[in-house]
Order: sequence, then C-alpha cells, then structure tokens
Amino acid sequence: MGGAPERDRFSTATRLRALGEQAAERVYRAQSRRLRTGPRRSRLTGRAALLALVLCSLVVALAYPTRTYVSQRSDIAEERRKLKKTEERVAELRELKARLQDPAYVEQLAREHLHYVRVGERGYIVRDETEEPRRRGEEAAADRAWYTNFFDGLDRADAG
Repeated sequence: MGGAPERDRFSTATRLRALGEQAAERVYRAQSRRLRTGPRRSRLTGRAALLALVLCSLVVALAYPTRTYVSQRSDIAEERRKLKKTEERVAELRELKARLQDPAYVEQLAREHLHYVRVGERGYIVRDETEEPRRRGEEAAADRAWYTNFFDGLDRADAG
C-alpha cells in the first residue's frame, strides 16, 4: 500500500529538516546582501561624537555665566524700583519743606495737632456723638492737649 511514503512525508523529522533548510536559505540570503552592500557603518562617527562633546562642553561652560547674568539683571531692576520710590519720597519731602517755610501752614499744624490757641481765644474739643461713650475719667490720650499728657507722664514717672 502506498501509506508508508505518505506517512513519511508528514513525519516530524521531515518537517524539521524542511524548516532547517528554509532557515539556512534565509541566513545565506542575508549574508550575501551584507557582502554586496559592504560592512555596516555606525551612525555615530568620530566627528559627530567630537561635535556632541564640544556642544555639551559649551552648554556647561555657559550655564553659570548665563544664570549670573539673569540674576544680576533682576537685581538691577529691583534697585531701579527702589531708586524710583526714593526719588518720589525725596520730592514729597521737598514739597513738605517748602510748605513748612510758610508761617500760616505751621500755625495750622500747631492748632490741629497741638491744640494751640491764640491769646484771647478759647479752645474747644468737639467729640463725635457716634463714638462709644467712655467711662468717667477715661479720656483718651489723643483727645487731651499735649502738655496734659506730658505732665501726666512726669507724675507717673515720679510716683513709680
């Protein structure tokens, strides 16, 4: 019967032999392609490696000066802001100095803050009715004349 040769065709050994031959053919084709194209070159050449090394060195060398430059620029901007504020303050003080040269302005300040009155005038302190009423004897130091606070302070220091 013809069963034996057909059985041999599908045996494991026959299949393994066929696979081995196919693999050998593939290896042979790959080697012949490699021989035709020449040896495979690396993508990273010596020049490219040197260029990469130089670029990295430049980045490292310039990082610190750049950081210092940026830091100093922000310091300069901060100092300019301070200078502008100082110049504005100087202008305000010059204006105040000019106003203090006027005797009428000085008199107005003395009347408002020190409760000064001219000879023959009577001084009054008007209280706001909407404020909380204070207990008797509890007058705020800001509501009294400056000389009253001064002498009260001397009395307390003398007693203590």
